[in-house]
Amino acid sequence: MTDSNPQTNPNDVPSAADVPAAAEGQQQQEQRRGGGRDRGDRRGGRRGDRRNQERDSEWQERVVQIRRVSKTVKGGKKMSFRAIVVVGNERGQVGVGVGKAGDVIGAVRKGVADGKKHLVKVPLTRHNSIPTLSNGRDGAASVLIRPAAPGTGVIAGGSIRTVLELAGIKNVLAKRLGSKTPLNNARAAMVALDSLRTHKETAKERGISLEQIYS
Repeated sequence: MTDSNPQTNPNDVPSAADVPAAAEGQQQQEQRRGGGRDRGDRRGGRRGDRRNQERDSEWQERVVQIRRVSKTVKGGKKMSFRAIVVVGNERGQVGVGVGKAGDVIGAVRKGVADGKKHLVKVPLTRHNSIPTLSNGRDGAASVLIRPAAPGTGVIAGGSIRTVLELAGIKNVLAKRLGSKTPLNNARAAMVALDSLRTHKETAKERGISLEQIYS
């Protein structure tokens, strides 16, 4: 009588040591397949980082003033640093920010972030000047700015000059009146720039034509 069940060769049966090795090999293959996706994600991340770096490179920052300030607390006085920073792209956008931190680098970083939150768009003429005369006031500081002919340059000083240069204005006359505080002067210059309007906007607000503005 013959046995109907086929005999199994002992050499064909995987040993207990071969099973983990096979599983490990399969896992490595899956990791290799997933690794391509990870590399693609990393490449996409690099592109995004490059775009952010290009966007950040458009902006210039200048520190106007760094002061050591103190705050009276229950345990005594807490010392920190205050930084006044002007941020601009030299193409009609500028902002003034203030940052406070326990170290200078942190204060400057906060000042840059605050300046980008308070940007003002400045209308520029084809000669990189302003369209009309304007004045601004902040606290006890008052600033008067007026357009100038090509080749004049930026006739201003202190923090007012920094604001005008980072806004992209190349020909302008500015006069500081009142307080000499850098922060108040910078903010007064920002108020003056924010109140500027193009001739087209002025004509629309007054309900007249451009010809009447120029006449």
